[in-house]
Formats: sequence, C-alpha cells, structure tokens
Amino acid sequence: MKHSLTRLLSSLALAVLLLLGGGSGAAAAGPQGLPAVEGAVDEYLHSLPADFHTLRTVPALKSLMAGGNVLLIDVRQPGEYRAGHIRGAVNLPLRELDDHLGAIPTDKEIVLYCSTGFRSAMGVMALQLQGFRHVRGFPPSFAGWQAAGEAVSGPEAGNGAQA
Repeated sequence: MKHSLTRLLSSLALAVLLLLGGGSGAAAAGPQGLPAVEGAVDEYLHSLPADFHTLRTVPALKSLMAGGNVLLIDVRQPGEYRAGHIRGAVNLPLRELDDHLGAIPTDKEIVLYCSTGFRSAMGVMALQLQGFRHVRGFPPSFAGWQAAGEAVSGPEAGNGAQA
C-alpha cells in the first residue's frame, strides 16, 4: 500500500485530463463511447453544489473550525509546513497520506489545504476513494488564509501572532 496512493493519484489525474481537458477534438478522436462518458461526467459535476467538496472562503473554514469537530490537514511538504501553517493543522504530506489513513478520524470533518489547491484537491479525491465521506478541500489555501490576515504558526507568522 506504500505506493498505492501515488498510483491512484496519477490515474485520477490522467482520467481527469482525458475526460475533461481534451476538448471536443480529443473526444472525437477517442474510443467510441468517450463523448457520452464525458457528457455524463460533465453533467454530474455541474449538478453538485458549489461547496460539495470544498470550503471556498476563509469565513467558512473559520466557522467550521469554531465547531471543534474538524481535523485540518496541511498536505504540503514538511519544509513548507515548518515555514508557516494554519494554526491547529497537522502535516500529512500528500505523498504520505496512505501511510496515515488509520490516524485520520472518520467521526470528524476533514479539511485539506496546500499552497495553491491542487495537492489538496488530489488528497480529497484520494481520501474519498478510500471511504472517507466528510472530507473537503480549502482552495484559498495557505496563501488565502494569510492574505485574509488570519493567524498562522511558524516563521511566516507576520499577519497574526505566532503560536
């Protein structure tokens, strides 16, 4: 299971690129059923509420955190985490998520963040495929949290008090 998450994430990225990123020309060149699959995926994605797998704003994350039943996971590399992170977050780098599945509670809301939103989106998909149901990403990411003037822990604690 050591490298299963890496393989899973690579497969997911490839599938998303093939199904959604190719445009109509790529779909026409693909296997006969691909346009129907692409249309079904597109219809499904558009039917989801805007916040289905994400917390899109800093106030939304703060509200969830205030409830106390949340685990905030920073999926960046340890050096990035040490340089600064959202207070209360634990560091589980994306490449190591599958090594720590047993440490992720199933009775809490799980929120993943990174630097730009890409790694956290991949982590959300991977955890959902592993059976976690209450997992969302925070696309404003660490940069959005800092830009909002919220407190951080670590050396980059310029906008708020350091923990």
